[in-house]
Formats: sequence, C-alpha cells, structure tokens
Amino acid sequence: MLVGIVGKPSTGKSTFFKAATLAEVAIASYPFTTIEPNEGVGFVRINCVESFFKVKCNPKHGFCINGQRFVPIKLMDVAGLVPGAHMGKGLGNQFLDDLRQADVFIHIVDAAGATDEGGKAVAPGSYDPCNDVKFLEVELDMWYTRIFKNGWVKIAKQPIENKAKAIAEQFSGLGVNQEMALRVLNKLGLSDKLLREWTEDDLFKFARELRILSKPMIIAANKVDLGPAKANVERMKKMFPDYVIVPCSAESELALREAAKKELIEYVPGDSDFKILKPEGLSEKQKHALEFIKEKILKGWGNTGVQNCLNIAVFDFLKYVAVYTGGINKLSDAEGRVLPDVFIMPPGSNPVDFANKIHSDLAEGYIKAIDVKTRKIIGKEYQLKNLDVISIISSK
Repeated sequence: MLVGIVGKPSTGKSTFFKAATLAEVAIASYPFTTIEPNEGVGFVRINCVESFFKVKCNPKHGFCINGQRFVPIKLMDVAGLVPGAHMGKGLGNQFLDDLRQADVFIHIVDAAGATDEGGKAVAPGSYDPCNDVKFLEVELDMWYTRIFKNGWVKIAKQPIENKAKAIAEQFSGLGVNQEMALRVLNKLGLSDKLLREWTEDDLFKFARELRILSKPMIIAANKVDLGPAKANVERMKKMFPDYVIVPCSAESELALREAAKKELIEYVPGDSDFKILKPEGLSEKQKHALEFIKEKILKGWGNTGVQNCLNIAVFDFLKYVAVYTGGINKLSDAEGRVLPDVFIMPPGSNPVDFANKIHSDLAEGYIKAIDVKTRKIIGKEYQLKNLDVISIISSK
C-alpha cells in the first residue's frame, strides 16, 4: 500500500511530504527494507489499545504519544506536474510512471491561488485553484484512455464473457483487477455491448470511471493561512462535491513537528492544540510563529490537515484496518516490548492473511487464531476489524 503525494510545483507538495515523514520521536527502525529516493515513511494515527489492557505499549515500529499510536506507511513524493504531462511535458513521463505504483493520491493544491498553472509565484488570489483540480483530472483521464487504446485491438477481439478479464490485464500495472472492470462496465451499461461497437465517448467514459475507482484522490487545500484561501476552499467544495477536500497548512505542521522533536512543545500530530514546554528556548520570531499557528490554523481550522489526509487516505478511501499482535497470557514479545506490532491490513483480510503478514511460516503452520480482547477462538473466515488484537497459534 503506497500513498502518492502529487501536485504542480510550488504548491507545498515537498513541505507536505517532509512534514508527513518527520517523526516527533527517535525511532529505532522502520518496517520497510527498501525506500526509493522519492519515498518516505509517514504515519497513520489510531487509538492505541494500551488503554483497553491498562498497559503502556512499546512499539517496535512507529511511536505512541498520549494513547495515540502512529503506525508507519509508505509515502511517495511524485515528480511535479504541469498541464500536458500525458504528452510528456515537464516531467510528465516520470510523473506518470510514478503514479502506477500509488494506491491513492493526495493532490496538494495551492488554495490561496498564489501560483499559476506552471507553479510560478503570482499575487495571492489571482489564480483559480479549481483549475489545478481540473487539469490533473484531464491528465489522468487521458493517460488511462491512452493505455486503453494501446490494447484496444487485442481487447476488442475478446468475447463478451472475457471482456472484463482482458481489460483488467491491460490495466494490471495500475492495480486494476477484474472486479473493478466489471463494476465500471455495469455502471455505464456496457456489460453486454461488444467492444468493437463502443464509441470514442464510451471508451473515454470507461477510462475515466476506471481511473476514479482504481486511483482515488483526496484534495489537500494547502496554504489556508493566506487570505484568499478560505473562500477558495468553499468554492472548491461546491465545484467538486464528489471529492474529499481537506483544508491544510503543511508549513504549520512542519513547524510544529520540528518544535516537538526538539522538545520545545508537546504536540500530537492531528491535534487541535499544543503546549509550550520550553518558552525560554524559543526566539521571539518562533513565539510569534507558534501563536499564529495556534490562532489562525488550529483554532480556525481545527488542525493542520496533514494527519487528516493520511488517515482519510488509508482508512476511509482504501478501507484498511489496523490489527495488533498479542498473546493470551502476555502482550509482550521475546524482547519484552508490550504490544510491539501493528499491521495495516487490506479490507476483507482474515486471520490466515494476518499470519502470513507476520511471517509466511506462521501461515504455513496455521492452527487457529484467538481474539485477545474477547479470549475467543475465531475462524479462518473471520474478517479482521480495526483495532483487533489477534494471537496466531501455529505449528511453526
């Protein structure tokens, strides 16, 4: 599972990425063995089950602050894009190649309208940020349409019953499966229409709907601290009612996380407030900046929006669930760490899937699974739920 951070140059995309990947505490290790140069480790926030068991957790990966557990996920900072990316303009080819890997996008938009379509600075409010949402839609739709057309001759020869399978194979590099293809065919009423009878409009509409289903996208309306942003956010919500639009200040989040890491403030990512711990360690400039963030961002918008975007992407859009490992008689591992592991599992996962996620040997020798909270045995068909604590009994 990979979250792609996308957007044109100078919208705050890199700031968002840096803020999202900056941990507030020192972390010994990450669960990802290979991180590409444009990838990083971000964190989703969940309520830690330590309160249920009345213990204090000691995470192997990630961290826990005030009962809020932060679980590592992969983020990718996609190359900056400009209109015409699907034709190779700007870093278009690199941008589209990166997009193949992402399961969900967070589109960083300059809500203040302080950058033009190419990312050049302009007076705040002089550019319409709604244009950025539109042009990214166009780029993605044209990209999917081109991929569909590239395989059209082969797909069109397939009988109706093999149509969804052939389409899924053509788009397999983008994470499309047969079920997705069938859903779009049924939605558009194209299930029983021979491919060779499709019109150009049929093809484009199908490609667009498949893109929307397979690459869901959140709009991070960034730079909400600037004057015109509030009105622009409201306008975007009206113009794009099908999108989740999250007001965001990546710069504020980065400032808070850096101050927290230096132990100048106490701040939990996603919270609506922070506490100054060492006022003597702050310069006047830093004090003014923190006061601005508290009044204009946290009180004005509820939070900076960065943590919201990550949680919405993983839990609301992709429907993943966070599942803990644990034992019936003890919650610690061999090294004494309490509730050490949390795994982010895809929707519909069962105990065998969970065993395999922990280690393939556990799945091969799988005997049974126990819900540690209820202390009851659960069957292989049980669908894992968010904040479950599962003990796997295996012969290996």
